[in-house]
Order: sequence, then structure tokens, then C-alpha cells
Amino acid sequence: MAQAGMSERIYNFSAGPAVLPLPVLEQAQREMLSLPGVGMSVMEISHRSKTFDEIIGRAESGVRELLRVPDNYHILFLQGGASLQFSMLPMNLLPAEGSADYIITGSWGKKALKEAKRCGKVNVAANMADGGFKRIPDDEEINLDPGASYLHITTNETIEGVQWKREPDAGSVPLIADTSSDILSHPLPVEKYALIYAGAQKNIGPSGVTLVILREDLLEHISADQHTMLDYRTQVENKSLYNTPNTWGIYIVNLVCQWLQDKGGLEGMSRENEAKAKLLYDAIDATDFYRGHADVESRSLMNVTFRLPSEELEKKFAAEATARGLDGLKGHRSVGGIRASIYNAFPIEGVSALVSFMKEFEKKNG
Repeated sequence: MAQAGMSERIYNFSAGPAVLPLPVLEQAQREMLSLPGVGMSVMEISHRSKTFDEIIGRAESGVRELLRVPDNYHILFLQGGASLQFSMLPMNLLPAEGSADYIITGSWGKKALKEAKRCGKVNVAANMADGGFKRIPDDEEINLDPGASYLHITTNETIEGVQWKREPDAGSVPLIADTSSDILSHPLPVEKYALIYAGAQKNIGPSGVTLVILREDLLEHISADQHTMLDYRTQVENKSLYNTPNTWGIYIVNLVCQWLQDKGGLEGMSRENEAKAKLLYDAIDATDFYRGHADVESRSLMNVTFRLPSEELEKKFAAEATARGLDGLKGHRSVGGIRASIYNAFPIEGVSALVSFMKEFEKKNG
């Protein structure tokens, strides 16, 4: 893509808020001032109105159909991001006399652990920090407590580019996952999890919505004196409408679900994501100039992280890429390097453009 003017769309490799599907943005633009037959913007209508009731209902059924969510699971659209769930989860499900297991595969898992420790006893069942968060642990490296209140994992570590390709065997312990950066990117066996949560701003919609999918029986374990807004029961009983939700965000979630259905659901999306990631990883592996961060079997399909021979070259690479309309490639400040986030809505043409730029950059600087 040539140097982009203000009105043209560049390739946005940002980790989040991330690229949204163009057809979704176009429909939202058409309906921005007035929803068809309503005469008001979705940002102006009451969250108690019949119109919004239909919108949130469609968003819920869209998520339910795409992920084949069983009937004994509730779907919530909350606020506060996955970061609030780091606290809300143990506040609801870690009793005073209990303990929870956490597997740490990167930066977000560390943050979730920090908040859980404020609420009660936590056992780190595996911590991949020693190897620099390059891989998912093998089963024999995981030290689980069969009496734990729950086991927590982060399915895809956005910063390090490490992704679970399977579920750990939690036995009878409820398995809980932060799926913020790979939710809706591939089929997920929801029935293996007791609770799944995800910030919307990578694959579901805009920032400001948090998806929570939880199994009915978990509600029985919440203490009676839980804070009202932070109580999963409040949110379930009020169908995510206890207070004013992010009406605009939920409207976009509904449109994204429709877009995913048109792509052949999560199976179709998964094939596209695998093709995009293969194109990029093949380019990294074809040369010694680029070096992938994550071990091959733990590589993320969403966040491709790699290094160049020096930090100087990495800075130059990111700057020159931005000038070419390939934006957001600078790695997270905590780890450096280069990170290409290629979520659902990121087009394969953008990946091809990056691969061409990588070859050209190596020729000049290798």
C-alpha cells in the first residue's frame, strides 16, 4: 500500500484497540445518525428500549451460535475490560478458605495473578518466565491442586505472542480463561471451561465491552455480601443491564457476529487466520535476519512477535514500515522487538504487504 492520505485506510497491526471489519464500520457509519426505523443513533436510545433489547439479544445469540455455547451458560456484556475481570473473578469465585491455580505464560497472566493474590490464596501451577515466556508448558510441568477453586489460564499472550493450542487437563477443577486476544478466532470447546472472559477490542468489537461466558453452577459459590456491581449474579439476573451498558459497543458486537457468520463461522475464520499467520511465519523462518520469539509449537496466530539483529534495526524497521502505511508494528515496551497483530479483521493483503516490506528491508540492511 502506498503512503496513505488521511482519508485512506492503512494496514493497522495494532494490538488493540485493533482493526475492525470494513463492512461493519461501513454499516455503523450508515446507521450512525439514525438506526433504521428508529430516528435516533444507537448511542442515544434508552438501554431499556425495545430496540436496544433486540440489539443486545442479537449480540448474545450471535456469540452463542458462533461459539456453540451450551444452554447452561450465561453470556454477559460488562465493562472494565479483562483487567476488571482479574479482580472480579477471584472476588466471586475464590472463597476465603479456598485457593486458586494460575498458569503464567506471559504478561497478562502475571497481571491476573497479581489481582487474585489480593483476594486470597493462590498457587502458581506453572510459570514460563524462566524461558522468557516463549512457550506453553507441557502437562508434566503443571503442578495442579485437585482441590483448587478454579484453574486460570491466558489462552493467548498478546505481548509475547504465545498461544495455547489445547486445554490443560484441569480434572474436576473449573477451568477459567482470559481469551481476550483470540476469542472468536477459531472454534472453542466452551463446555471444557467454567468461565471465559475477553475484552472486546481485539476480535469482538470496540473497546469498552467485556464478554463473559459463565456456567450457571458457578453462581452458587458467590458469597452473600458481594459488592452489587461486581457480583456475577447481579449481572446475570439483570441480563447485563443493571446499569447503562456500552450500547454502541454491543451494537458493534452484533454486527461483528453477523460478519463472522457470513465468513463461514469460526471454522471459516480459523482457516483464514491460519493462512495469514503461515505467510508471516514462513517469511520469518526463511532467513536468519528475522528471529521468531515464541517456540514454533506455541506460536500465536494473532500476535506474531519477532526480533531483528539489533534494537537500532528494529526502530528503523518500525519507522520505515509506518511511513509505508504498515502501522503499529513496534513491540510492546516491556519486551521490545516487532509485533504484528493480525486479528480476524486484518486482511491477508496487509500480511502480504508486510512480507514484501520485510524482504526489501533485509536486502537493504542485512
